[in-house]
Amino acid sequence: MNTELIDPKQYEQARAQLGASFVRILSYFREDGVKSVEALERAMRDRDSAALVIPAHTIKGESRQFGSRALGDLSEKIEMTARRCVEERTGPEELALDVASLRTCFSRTLAELEKHSMPAQAQSRQTDFGRKAPASLTSITR
Repeated sequence: MNTELIDPKQYEQARAQLGASFVRILSYFREDGVKSVEALERAMRDRDSAALVIPAHTIKGESRQFGSRALGDLSEKIEMTARRCVEERTGPEELALDVASLRTCFSRTLAELEKHSMPAQAQSRQTDFGRKAPASLTSITR
């Protein structure tokens, strides 16, 4: 696992806590993340500091749930700077590079998470009807 993007220990904790729901919640992260990235890019084009806050907060929280370091930190920087811009009534121009790099960071993080969720996805498909799949804590550190 790319430890620059994902903290393996936090990732394993999330898998253990979410159990069979892990893959489903990861799909929500994908959907919410795409919408949030689009909202951030739109807010940046519109120079709307206030419109940056909620989608950045959303990505921050959801990415950290899976142990995402880089995406969580970048989203937090955008959120906190946007909040300061709102308070100071200034435009978010200083966030242009951060918002521009968010899509790539999100895509790389999502790919990494999905790559390591494959055993969970395969396991959930192999579960017999009416039977719960056994819990598994596969190590993801390499």
